[in-house]
Amino acid sequence: MGRAFRPAGRLPGVTAHEAVHAPAITQISRAQDATAAIRRELTDCWTAVINDGGAVVPMDCPLPPVTAPVLEPAMERIVRGLSPQRSRLLLATVDGALAGWLLLRREQHPLVAHCGVVNHVQTHLRFRGLGIGAALMRHTTVVAREEMGLERLQLSARSGLGLEDFYRKAGWTEVGRWPGALRVAPGDDRDDIMMTLTL
Repeated sequence: MGRAFRPAGRLPGVTAHEAVHAPAITQISRAQDATAAIRRELTDCWTAVINDGGAVVPMDCPLPPVTAPVLEPAMERIVRGLSPQRSRLLLATVDGALAGWLLLRREQHPLVAHCGVVNHVQTHLRFRGLGIGAALMRHTTVVAREEMGLERLQLSARSGLGLEDFYRKAGWTEVGRWPGALRVAPGDDRDDIMMTLTL
């Protein structure tokens, strides 16, 4: 499935609790390596996170509640787009179980090809509070810089969930907001927060 990465000893900024539950991080950069079982696990995680209020709803998906079959086309598009220099899935596992995942992709336009975008950052509900998301983000910066040759990363986050604080702790900087751009429900508009990280 790709290379696995497990931190040796304690990393800077990693609590003792997180170190005990340090996930193995694996990356998938080719569609043929994303088996049907892996796709199912990713989609099941995605479904659970969205239905729990997670800010990872893909563009062509209805608002929650959703079912796995609704997300399967979006997962297939992600998998079809995988390529070592263009798009990679990073998976966190704990004792063989999927604990979280994200998508790291290079911008395609030549003017911004030195930049990458991080999408769909999520931790499975069963593994929340164990530092899975933080471990994924730390490893993502290494992959982006050392393996993909990227110089800057960007992402957007939904306000009202504390996500901007999570990303700030990981070294990201808020560079702007689209106020009220995300309508979660009637009368519940959230800011779309733009963040960046120089590698």
